[in-house]
Amino acid sequence: MAMDLVCLGVSFIPSRVQGILIIQDKSGGTSSSQTEKKLDSCLTLHCGRMNVGVAHSEVNPNTRVMNSRGIWLAYIILVGLLHVVLLSIPFFSIPVVWTLTNVIHNLAMYVFLHTVKGTPFETPDQGKARLLTHWEQMDYGLQFTSSRKFLSISPIVLYLLASFYTKYDAAHFFINTVSLLSVLLPKLPQFHGVRLFGINKY
Repeated sequence: MAMDLVCLGVSFIPSRVQGILIIQDKSGGTSSSQTEKKLDSCLTLHCGRMNVGVAHSEVNPNTRVMNSRGIWLAYIILVGLLHVVLLSIPFFSIPVVWTLTNVIHNLAMYVFLHTVKGTPFETPDQGKARLLTHWEQMDYGLQFTSSRKFLSISPIVLYLLASFYTKYDAAHFFINTVSLLSVLLPKLPQFHGVRLFGINKY
């Protein structure tokens, strides 16, 4: 439903047509730069600065956070920083550092993606997100999206690197494999919304 704001002889008509904001003057024609300046000064005077295209229209921002610009790069950098910090500890050997990097990464991923439920935002979904983990909320539950593939492949790559640098030592290999399975199995579509033995059901 269009709402008109008449100010300084300008009619402000929001229109959600392909995400384009259409501004019309009294004659009904497309606005000129002069009309846009009048509207901008009117909104600044009465409504404050309007940031068109900044706000999102997501009901639950948790569904799109992993699709944000630069989030994948930030994720990789954080894992790299964790590894560098562990490498700087003198009494840790290379195999121990790689295993710790893998285990800490997978533990954090398990907690934040598969254990914590709900959303930090106030959403108008009548509490539907309250019983869903972050992984289950991502992309509105749609499977095999690019973000889901990225978050599924990254622990596998880290597991392969850890296995290589630990020279496939039996103890390290067992720890890394269990750690990988703990974050890989909950990501399978078959486990979407499943709570084994009722754990973390509510």
